[in-house]
Amino acid sequence: MPRIGDIALVCKSKNAGPFELTIDAVFGDRETFEKVKATGVLGPELFAKLYKVKAEDVLFTVYDAGFAFKATLPRLIPAGDIGDTDVYGAQQHAPLLAVEIPM
Repeated sequence: MPRIGDIALVCKSKNAGPFELTIDAVFGDRETFEKVKATGVLGPELFAKLYKVKAEDVLFTVYDAGFAFKATLPRLIPAGDIGDTDVYGAQQHAPLLAVEIPM
């Protein structure tokens, strides 16, 4: 099965303020995007599992026109607080890269 890291054109994360993180997965063409969308793998439950938050705390959006998925979720440690290892949130997309998509 292909992984998100293999089929996404862009997969990135960044701060959405000091207490939230946003993660984007963008696909390069409608066909791939629609196949991924049809699997139902990408959703609040997946992000909750990957990032150890509650599914109801994940704001998940599908952007059909941009062939993209976006998840905004609470950071477990606020940006810049003691114990934070990624103040910009720029490396937090890594767990998503290994997610397999049954296509």
